[in-house]
Parts: sequence; structure tokens; C-alpha cells
Amino acid sequence: MKETKTNMQTIKRLLTYAMPYKYRAINVIALLLLITSCSALMPYIMKYSLDNYVASSDTKSLIIIGLILVALISGVMILSKIRIFSMSKITNSILIDIRHELFTHIQTLGFKFFDNLPVGKILSRVVGDVNALQNLLNTSIVSLIPNFFTIILVISMMLILSPTLTLICFLVLPILFVSMVWIEVRAHKLWGIYREHRSEFMGFTHEAFSGGKITQSFATEHFMQKKFKHYLNKQADGFITAVKLQDYLFPTNDFCRALGICTILVSGYFLVQNKTVEVTTLLAFILYLEMLWRPIMQLTEFYNTFMTNLSAADRIFDILDTASDSDEDLKNVMPTIKGAITFENVSFSYDDDDKHALRDVSFTIEAGQKVALVGETGSGKTTIINLISKFYSPNQGRILIDGIPIKDKFTESIRAQMGIMLQDSFLFASSIKENISYGKLDATDEEIINACKAVNVDNFVTDLTEGYDTNVNERGSRLSQGQRQLIAFARALISDPKILILDEATANIDTQTERLVQQGIIKLMEGRTSIVIAHRLSTIRDCDKIFVLSKGKIVEVGTHDELLKSGGYYAELFYAQYKFLT
Repeated sequence: MKETKTNMQTIKRLLTYAMPYKYRAINVIALLLLITSCSALMPYIMKYSLDNYVASSDTKSLIIIGLILVALISGVMILSKIRIFSMSKITNSILIDIRHELFTHIQTLGFKFFDNLPVGKILSRVVGDVNALQNLLNTSIVSLIPNFFTIILVISMMLILSPTLTLICFLVLPILFVSMVWIEVRAHKLWGIYREHRSEFMGFTHEAFSGGKITQSFATEHFMQKKFKHYLNKQADGFITAVKLQDYLFPTNDFCRALGICTILVSGYFLVQNKTVEVTTLLAFILYLEMLWRPIMQLTEFYNTFMTNLSAADRIFDILDTASDSDEDLKNVMPTIKGAITFENVSFSYDDDDKHALRDVSFTIEAGQKVALVGETGSGKTTIINLISKFYSPNQGRILIDGIPIKDKFTESIRAQMGIMLQDSFLFASSIKENISYGKLDATDEEIINACKAVNVDNFVTDLTEGYDTNVNERGSRLSQGQRQLIAFARALISDPKILILDEATANIDTQTERLVQQGIIKLMEGRTSIVIAHRLSTIRDCDKIFVLSKGKIVEVGTHDELLKSGGYYAELFYAQYKFLT
């Protein structure tokens, strides 16, 4: 019962996407009802003609009846073509709405969602699962109501012709319904397993193509091919297993249909012999029986399609039901900030387990201060940046900006006042100008060029044939790693942020370029709170404060000179790095 209730909730939720197009859908259904009514009249007209005009050789009346049938058939063909075109427009509009809502919602989800679901699986939801709904929506809107209407209309005509034959016909139906339920309950689980295997396959394929250079660099093509074949076979086996069971449905349907016709023919023979039923009535009844099985087959196909694609709908709704930043109170915006940041006993774990990335961390950064975060890999530096930016929320403790807790503040109103450059200098497959404008969508060309000059992007852009309109290709593959990082730096700076965050901002820049960038960094840090993560300790000498982290805790705080004099962990890191470089 619980499963049936869930299935009904799913189909109802899907049909809500048809509500904006309800008047067009009603027109389509009206066309279908008209087509069905015209089709239902044909067997009766044929019976009437045989009873009244064939025996009396009334050629004129037969010609008229023939013309009426031709007109009905032509009308049905024209109306069917209009119905198919109208239904295609409605279905396409609904799919666009679902895909747009899904993409928009995914854009609002936090980093934890992307940590737990690979990009390939997300693509499977947005593309594959949404496409899987097309047949479901078509059959829901096109078949469900008209087929029920057809069944009621045809059974009514059958009862009028012969109640006895109608009751005999119904003896076959229980076999069909029991078989259908038995098959579909099991098939639903198998289709869910198949879709999960398909999602894994798409996730691996996306990852394999994204890491193609690594695969070739280490000559592991054969290994990747074996893994690809494993996932491919896993998906294929899941499909075959589901289809093997599902395909029993249609032979069962055909068997019940043939059994029904045979039963009617045998019963009809005796009824005709007893003169209880006329031959023309038996002929019309067989035609109506064929008309009855057609909607039953279509309803079975609808149930088949519904059960097959139900898991796709569930997976889409799982994402849409995931809480997002847009669930926040849009009116609870962060006021214009000055840049003071406070952590109060903050603890955080990425996997909600006992392994903390930060443990009971407290500190204060005054507005306008230049602060550096230093520590070994995995010490918690980037985690602090992620929490300030509200990419994640702390498990314990509070984070305040200008004394205001940020937990319930509208996330976009906070990030709009920050300039963030993460370790991954991701560039979109568009022009240099467009990539930089992501930092400020309404930026003028002059603002973009000024930001680029500040970090010396202009030096290499002017050498490109198309200049700032140069397409950098996917992930910026047309540029060097250092050039990509400089563009990302300009993107972070163009927004003129109140809080500037640089996560390994100079990690992939050569020493000569770094000197030029440092000049721009110093100028851009003036008058704003700046947080820098850097492994090159020589680049943070001028910071007002340095936080030294180890294993998720702050172990030292001070200026560069103060920390060197104390001879603690920072001094060890600095002299070890200095010794390595010399």
C-alpha cells in the first residue's frame, strides 16, 4: 500500500507540470474523445449496413454509408495528426520546464551535494532521467483519460449488442490483470537497479574523458578500457534483466486477447446456432472486442512506461527536494559589510563523522586586516575559507561578519560582497572577457581591462589574435596553467569586494610573474579584509596577522617576525622551505 501511495504521489507531481498547459491539454483530450467516438461508431454502422442494405441490395444506401465511413476515417486521420503535433508541443514544453527547474535548483545547492554526487551522475539526472519522462508524460496525458473513455464506450456498445457475449469476454480479463501486477511489481525494482548502473556508467565515462591526459601520461589506457567494459557490461546486464521480465507483459496480453477472441467465436457459434445472436451482431462484437483490447494494451503500456520510468522521476525529485540556499529567507539579507570576521568555537566535518577538518576554532579578523592562513596539507586552511563563504555550514559554533551571525543570512547577499579565488582556477568554455565578467556581470570593458592590467593579464592577452574575445576552450585548455590562474585572479578582483579571499593565488605562477602580481595584490588589498592561503611563506611577510594551523586547530598566531622569533611550528616550516629553495 505504501508503494502504491508513493507511485500515485509521483504521477500527481509529474502532472502538476502540465498545469500551465492545461487548456492545450484539454483541447488534445477533446480531440482524442472525438476521434474515439468516431472510431466507436464504425462497427455499428457496418452492422447496420449489413442488416438493412446488403440483404436488400440497396446499392445507393451502401454508397452513402461508404462515403460516411470514408469521411469518418479521413476526419480521424486529420484530427490524429493535429493531436500528435499538439501533444508534442505540450510534452516538449513540460520537459523544458522540468530540465530548467532541475538545473536552476542544482545551481543553488551547496558543495556537499557536489561532493557526494559525481558530475557524470548529475548529467544522467539532467539529461537521461528527464528524457525518460517524455514517454511517461505522453502516455499520461494522451492515453489515460481517452482510453478509459474508450473502454467505457466500447463496453456500453458491447452490452447493447449482447450482454451474454460481454460477460463471457470479461472472464479473460482477470488473467491479464493478475499477470500485469505480478510482472510490474518485480520489474519496477529491476528498472531502478538498471538506472543506477547507467548513472554509474555515465559518471565513469565523464571522469575518464576529463582525466584523459592523466590516462595517457601514465599509459593506463588498457586499465581504463577494462574499467569501461566493466561498467558497460554492468549497465547492459541490468537492462537485459529488466527487459527480460518486462517483455513477458506483451505476450501475456496477446495470449489473453487471442483467448478472448477464441472464446467469443466458440460461444458465438453456439449462440448463432440457437438464433440467440445474429451473425452480423457477432461480427460487430468481434470488431468491438478488438477496439476494447487496443485501449487495454495502451493502458498496459502506460503502466509499463510508468513503472519503467518511475525510478527516473524519483531520482529527479530527490534532487529537487534537496534543501538549497534558495530555501533561505530572501529578505534576511546581509547589510553592507566592513569585513570583520569572527569564529566562535567552530567545529566542522565534511562527512558528518568524528574526523573533524576543524575542531573548536576561535579567532577574530578586524576589518581591513591582511591575514594569512598557514599549515600543512589538510590542516584546515581551505575549510576556513569554505565556511566563511558559506559553501558549508559548521557542525558546531558560530561564524560572524561585523558581529552578525551569517548562518541565517541570505547566502547570495554575503558572497556578492566577497571576491573569492579558489585553488581550482576553473574557466568556462567561452571568451576571456566573459570568464572575467563572472566576477561582475555588468562590468564594462574598461573595468575588465583595468582588472587585467592590475594582475598583468593584459600582457599576454594583447598577444592573442582575438584579444579578450579569445575562446579559452573547455576548462581553459587553450591557456597555460599560470595564465588560467591570472584570469581567475582578475575575475575575483573585478567585483571590488569587501572581503578578498585568495586560496593559493600564486601557486601556479612563475617567479617573475609572481613579482608583478604581488604589486597588484598589495594595491588591491588596501582598504579591505584580505585572507591569503599560501605555501610560499615568503609571499605573506607583510600580512598583519598569520594563523598557523595543524590538524584542524590554530596552534600559533602572530606576524611573520613574531612567529620566527618564537621558534615554533611556523619557524620550522619557514626555515625548512628556505633551506629547500637554497
